Amino acid sequence: MESLFVCPVCKERLTRQEGRYVCFKGHSFDTAKEGYVNLLPANRQHSKAPGDDKAMAQARTRFLEGGWYSPLRNELCKLIGPALPQGGALLDAGCGEGWYTAALSETAVAKGGRTAGVDLSKPAVKKAAKRCPGAEIAVCSVYHLPLGDASVDVLVNCFSPLASEEFYRVLKPGGKFLYVVPGPRHLWELKKILYDRPYENEDRIETYPGFTSPQVAAVETAFTLSVPEDIQALYHMTPYTWKTPREGAERLAQVSSLSLTGQFRIHQMERQ
Repeated sequence: MESLFVCPVCKERLTRQEGRYVCFKGHSFDTAKEGYVNLLPANRQHSKAPGDDKAMAQARTRFLEGGWYSPLRNELCKLIGPALPQGGALLDAGCGEGWYTAALSETAVAKGGRTAGVDLSKPAVKKAAKRCPGAEIAVCSVYHLPLGDASVDVLVNCFSPLASEEFYRVLKPGGKFLYVVPGPRHLWELKKILYDRPYENEDRIETYPGFTSPQVAAVETAFTLSVPEDIQALYHMTPYTWKTPREGAERLAQVSSLSLTGQFRIHQMERQ
């Protein structure tokens, strides 16, 4: 079966065979028991374990499975429904553990389409492959996507590194790019505990070469975490876990219930 992925060595289309992906030039990549394929060449692996570590993947899995970000996931599915042509290809660039990918894949399947998800983190990709058996999942960098030129109809990037030039390359002309970023006061209540002087996120609209000016869909939700382990899971899945002063982390450790605001911006662009 022909894959959405291309060979990271020679750029030829890969074919899915039993237990492996192979190109016609003979390059072969084994499928892991979880169902994913590693398409990250050794010369692009700049550390022994690139991407988010196992602990962060576990934290994100626990939090997302609580469903508190469901309004964002639902809106993404609502937007890609009309954007994806019948039989089209969807890419989740920076798919993490596949919580969003699974729902996006169901939306694509309903239109006879296919989905691929990629992430740099092997612990995250293992979870994504188990969660999304109907999608193709690979370890790779979003800055060197193993996909052909103009091969994708819709590309989603949710809280992940932005590689606009590479996204432009793999999207078809007229293809849609959905880029999710936090709103100004996303998780504001958490930031007030962690920092003495919290600041709002910038709420700016940027344009990228080769793409139309973004149309922005705002999604906002309110929820309460009443279990300390859920509060810590949220904290440890965010960049705050690396940037928070010790005093802020200690304050958060004393919190047993926390009401929060989830504020998201979905920037929708079209590849020209």
